[in-house]
Amino acid sequence: MTDTTTEPSPADAASLHAPVIAWFDEHARDLPWRRPEAGAWGVMVSEFMLQQTPVSRVLPVYEQWLARWPRPADLAAEAPGEAVRAWGRLGYPRRALRLHGAAQAITERHSGDVPSDHGQLLALPGIGEYTAAAVASFAYGQRHAVLDTNVRRVFARAAGGVQYPPTATTAAERKLARSLLPDDEETASRWAAASMELGALVCTARGEDCTRCPIAAQCAWRLAGKPAHEGPARRGQTYAGTDRQVRGKLLAVLRDARTPVPQSALDAVWNDPVQRARALDGLVADGLVEPLADGLYRLPG
Repeated sequence: MTDTTTEPSPADAASLHAPVIAWFDEHARDLPWRRPEAGAWGVMVSEFMLQQTPVSRVLPVYEQWLARWPRPADLAAEAPGEAVRAWGRLGYPRRALRLHGAAQAITERHSGDVPSDHGQLLALPGIGEYTAAAVASFAYGQRHAVLDTNVRRVFARAAGGVQYPPTATTAAERKLARSLLPDDEETASRWAAASMELGALVCTARGEDCTRCPIAAQCAWRLAGKPAHEGPARRGQTYAGTDRQVRGKLLAVLRDARTPVPQSALDAVWNDPVQRARALDGLVADGLVEPLADGLYRLPG
């Protein structure tokens, strides 16, 4: 297994499954969305929240969200602005609107139950290939390739022999992931969760710990001497001073207010009027802020 375009043999693939799943059985974190009582809705909520957001920040918001909206119909009955308010400071708040839209579609099309069919999941608003595969696999035990950043990194190193996967998921990665899937659904679902956890806890982006890795002896990247990444420099995301920061400050004012707020309250959060106006216009265009008469603003009603 020398690169991400080369499919492993069935024997090579099978040799990875047992040690990774055994490691997961012993070391998996006890997370609420992994418990049976979470159900498919709990899994779906977690997948929306965990996109680009660490577990530590998601946990308290997730617990509050499920306590308030234990079923999709409960969320669908609320105004979308309440989803944005409850999203708090998780970041990328359009995810809240998408989750609200998915809850409405589930209520209208599927009698309030998260569908188990992959195609029906994919047809929900705000659901892409990754989320559909993750819900089908983690909630319903189906056989799907679940390719998040952590899984892609594990596969790039263990099977591809490179330090990092490409910036965007490629067809070659999807083909490799499918070739690595165990044949039976139960093992495939467990493999999806286990490989993801391995990337989150051991084979991390900032510092792999090969002494703790259950497949270090088979890892193509380690066996090649851990060659350095040859692609474009991987830069961390900046936040301070960006439009994202301004958007967050504007939304914080609206989240904390139970009645519409005047323009002056928004003007007070950022001293650059051009950037502030651009950020506010972007929030309105994204459906996260609703302008009213007399210069007032609120979360979408």
